[in-house]
Amino acid sequence: MSGGLDIFQILLESGVVVKIVLLILIGCSVFSWAIILQKKKIFKSVDEDDQLFLQSFKTQSSLTDLNQDATQKQNSVLGAMFINGFSELNRIKDRLSETGHENELKHYLHQHGMEALERSLAQGANRGNLILEKRLSTLASIGSITPFIGLFGTVWGIIDSFAGLASGGGSIEAVAPGIAEALVATAVGLAAAIPAVWGFNIFSAKRDTKTSEMENFGQDFLNLVERSILISKE
Repeated sequence: MSGGLDIFQILLESGVVVKIVLLILIGCSVFSWAIILQKKKIFKSVDEDDQLFLQSFKTQSSLTDLNQDATQKQNSVLGAMFINGFSELNRIKDRLSETGHENELKHYLHQHGMEALERSLAQGANRGNLILEKRLSTLASIGSITPFIGLFGTVWGIIDSFAGLASGGGSIEAVAPGIAEALVATAVGLAAAIPAVWGFNIFSAKRDTKTSEMENFGQDFLNLVERSILISKE
């Protein structure tokens, strides 16, 4: 449009500080989108493997077969919990065998309860949460910091524009490009922050849902152990 402002030309002619601010914001935006795409892929693979493992868990009663199936589902956080619990159960069996009480697993669990298995399940859940939470704090930081970086670029650009106006007695037409340049920094800051905050909220909600699923699975695992060992006919 004739007489209009060419934003790209304005940015090319902007000051060094504003250019640095814009480069930082663009870098943050690219990084946040990379994290969002990565987290989307991770959550999808975790959900798929969890669903497959849960199908096996609901249809099989053999702890050994389930452990083998869990080992094959490398992205399943529920499978990782199962492996942890099953490994602890085997360590208890091995310890009893070393002391000559290999046939007293049922008595041991009756006597000491399921605390050791519960701790192992909790450790597996914690490791799963670490995977799900990885880089979420980075998204939160980008979402909270980039608007202020953009605002800094805007304030600096406006100060620079009015400083030029005060020293040279220019017109509003001369100042307008500088103000437009300054406001672009705020717009870019918001453009970087909004997807980051959106991604953080989405994946935090998914993580919370998965945490609840892991808590429920832990109880299901203990119930399976109880049915398989404590109330077995052996």
